[in-house]
Amino acid sequence: QVQLVESGGGLVQAGDSLRLSCAASGRTITNYAMAWFRQVPGKEREFVAAIRWGGGMTYYAGSVKGRFTISRDDSKNMAYLQMNSLKPEDTADYYCAAGRIFTMGDPYDYWGQGTQVTVSS
Repeated sequence: QVQLVESGGGLVQAGDSLRLSCAASGRTITNYAMAWFRQVPGKEREFVAAIRWGGGMTYYAGSVKGRFTISRDDSKNMAYLQMNSLKPEDTADYYCAAGRIFTMGDPYDYWGQGTQVTVSS
């Protein structure tokens, strides 16, 4: 089992930056792909970014490409999402996920509880 805890969300203004963190425990994430998803209440969960084990490959949703950067530090069992040039439409609950399949879909095995990001205009 892998437990994931997100942090770093908050209320910011459009154009600001935030860095989300995902702390993993229970198992090392070395052999797991890590991903970030987001969800607005009442809407479907949306893929944001993923990084493969080893960190050599990443995927991004088109809406965040060039603004968001996913990274990982396996020595700390952590994953991160650096979000720059935030827009009001980035407002959502952000979830960290870990899984054995590196994909933009959501068949990830483990999920965190989420952290809220609100971007005001």
